[in-house]
Amino acid sequence: MRSGFDIHRANARLATRMADRPAGELAALLRANAENPFRPPIVGYPGQLTDLQVHGQDIRRLLGLPHDLRPDRLRVSLDFLVGGRAVGFLPKRRPAGLRFEATDVDWSWGGGPLVRGTAEAVMLALTGRRAVLAELSGDGVAELRCRVEGSAPERRTRR
Repeated sequence: MRSGFDIHRANARLATRMADRPAGELAALLRANAENPFRPPIVGYPGQLTDLQVHGQDIRRLLGLPHDLRPDRLRVSLDFLVGGRAVGFLPKRRPAGLRFEATDVDWSWGGGPLVRGTAEAVMLALTGRRAVLAELSGDGVAELRCRVEGSAPERRTRR
């Protein structure tokens, strides 16, 4: 309760505490919890999977490392992001009134101006990653750009 139910503050506090631990200890903690069946309320497995895929791609792209995500898992994340349970992942208005199509997996959603790209690019754009907007095409990209730039995670103030 020290963070006042503010998930960003709680994450910042945890990250600060964990940053002081030796790498070996962190690796041991990860190994010890790798099979933990905990699923966060509301978002469950799809939320955990999406969180891992999005942040993993953030890191991979920044470091220029190759990594392909499995199409079946990308579909789970895309369905989760537009399915109404993605609390804290994106504002509900971001995808509203737009049609999204993945070019590399069998997935589409919505109606309205089209936003088309790889499943990875669509997933990352839905979660507010500006860097992937250039990878998208369609007459809905300009509107999506306005929505992302108006509420991008990169612009949130961390406490």
